[in-house]
Amino acid sequence: MNGQMLLAQLSNLQQMLNQLLESVPETDAYRCYHSSLAPLAWYFGRSVYLETHWLREIVQADADMTERVRPIFTAEPEPTPAQWQHLPPRDHLLNWALELQEENLMRLANPQLLGAHPLTANQRLHRIILQEHARNYESMLMVLTQRRLAQPDDYRVERPLSAQLQTPELVEIPRGHYRVGARRNPSAYDNETPAQAVELSGYRIQLMPVNNAAWLAFMQADGYRSETLWSGAGWQWQRQQQHRHPEHWRRDRSDNWYAVGLNGPFDLIAEEPVSGISRYEAEAYANWLSHQSSAYAGAVLQHEFQWEVAARSREIRGYGRVWEWCANRFQPYPEYQPAHYPEGRTRDFDDHHYSLRGACLHTQRALQRASFRNRAQAAERHHFTGTRLVFPPE
Repeated sequence: MNGQMLLAQLSNLQQMLNQLLESVPETDAYRCYHSSLAPLAWYFGRSVYLETHWLREIVQADADMTERVRPIFTAEPEPTPAQWQHLPPRDHLLNWALELQEENLMRLANPQLLGAHPLTANQRLHRIILQEHARNYESMLMVLTQRRLAQPDDYRVERPLSAQLQTPELVEIPRGHYRVGARRNPSAYDNETPAQAVELSGYRIQLMPVNNAAWLAFMQADGYRSETLWSGAGWQWQRQQQHRHPEHWRRDRSDNWYAVGLNGPFDLIAEEPVSGISRYEAEAYANWLSHQSSAYAGAVLQHEFQWEVAARSREIRGYGRVWEWCANRFQPYPEYQPAHYPEGRTRDFDDHHYSLRGACLHTQRALQRASFRNRAQAAERHHFTGTRLVFPPE
């Protein structure tokens, strides 16, 4: 992709970010709707800050614009309420952003203004900024979805969802050595590298992610109340939170299930991937499904390498609809080297985050690649998360 195409994407994403902030009343833009999410205005400001940080501070060695706001928009490891309290009013925030965005685009469009720097090769600077905007844009959509979930509605389902197990459409991946990770990709984050050759045992993987009809079957079979299906930590979480359905699901007056999304309530479609589940729920579902018949025996959560190999070979379908939970913790690859620049380093390598693969409906194209690694904590459900299972080979 050439520089002009990247600039066009960047300009378009800037406008999308601005429109999201302008789309809600000012009080809502500064309100916290979820314990794991900052307010909408913070993600917007963070995106503008990062754009200016990479372009002016790192590449052009000019920290004048970023030093002033760094205490507000840094995230190490997470933003805090103390930072939100220092956010400027929306008009001030937008005017600051528009001025910087216009100047930044002009500099990016004229390479002679950037000077000599390693990040200007292969438009790597453009790609870094574009991806940071894409990640913050998706976070803003998470906030807006939580805002919509908090609003009352009186929706009536037109086509009720019926419970039904998925047809066991499985793709066989033979035992072998496979490549995972990014190789010579200027867009890659440090956690995608270095590229690895991994040996995998044979396995079968679901052609499509777990869908809504199958999840309703799990619910109707009292899957949420069967302690034997849950891990110890998962059962404790489930009992404390009293979760009995995916985060985005609600019931109408006739006890029919529907979902609430960014644009409001809608009928659940049986074949669409279930969204808004934690890793604990995904694990319990796999345990339940494995006992339904011999066709589902041995069902477990996929390892992220299993997903990537199947995605690279184009053996699976339906990815890009929900982020898919993986069995493994989010850890660095062997011989991992952290990014040279602090803002580019991965900070979520720990025992609490698990890998997510694929993408969701709100994920921008800049992040849609087989090697991209997302992550979340096992209890989190606001990342538009679903799951896909794997089975032993025949």
